[in-house]
Amino acid sequence: MNVLITGGSSGLGSAITKQMASEGKYNVYFTYARSKDKAKAIERQYSNCKAIKCDFKIAAEIEELIGIIPELDIEILINNAYTGQFLDSYFHKSKEFDFMESFSNNILPVIKITQTCITHFRKKKHGKIVTVLTAALVNNPPIGAAIYTANKAYLMQLSKVWATENSKYGITANTISPAFMQTDFTDSIDDRIVEQIISGHPLKRLLTTDEVAESVLFLAKSTQQINGIDLLLNSAVNIK
Repeated sequence: MNVLITGGSSGLGSAITKQMASEGKYNVYFTYARSKDKAKAIERQYSNCKAIKCDFKIAAEIEELIGIIPELDIEILINNAYTGQFLDSYFHKSKEFDFMESFSNNILPVIKITQTCITHFRKKKHGKIVTVLTAALVNNPPIGAAIYTANKAYLMQLSKVWATENSKYGITANTISPAFMQTDFTDSIDDRIVEQIISGHPLKRLLTTDEVAESVLFLAKSTQQINGIDLLLNSAVNIK
């Protein structure tokens, strides 16, 4: 099966790419924006992986990716890429431009890529979509994460639409909402805050990227009866 993972060269994306590649039965295509060295290292490690340059800030690269999706015969789409910061500023201090720019960089590319995949999936009468969100949609959102969490909430609702509109075509659309992880995306978080998160965690440790990647793989392999759900990975800190 052919898989497309956006933002698959570093952090959580790298763990997902490697987890899918290790299965041996997937041809994994993954995008990267600036982490060329990391992307090439993954290609060298896994013969069934192919890196594709696609910066969500560059419209031409998005269009190029969209153009080859039918040719690659993608059957599973993992929406993982995110451009920007986890923590930005207080909501009342965030400028209108900041919201618009983040929407343009993080929502519109996902819409275009997913529309293209769904059109392809409908012709094949099967396909799977897994979108990475955040447990902050269930827990109290972190202070300063208004833009990030708003984007993720938008994608959560879109995923429900994808599932509802396409289930009769054998297409599933699910989301996964991981709790805080230590990756390059969250490196700017103060160590004292990280320690507080760990001390309040039932397992007294943070969620790992490998654990999330295993859960993404579960949704990618799951029955068509699992459709329209959000898989929450937060050790029952909050239950929805």
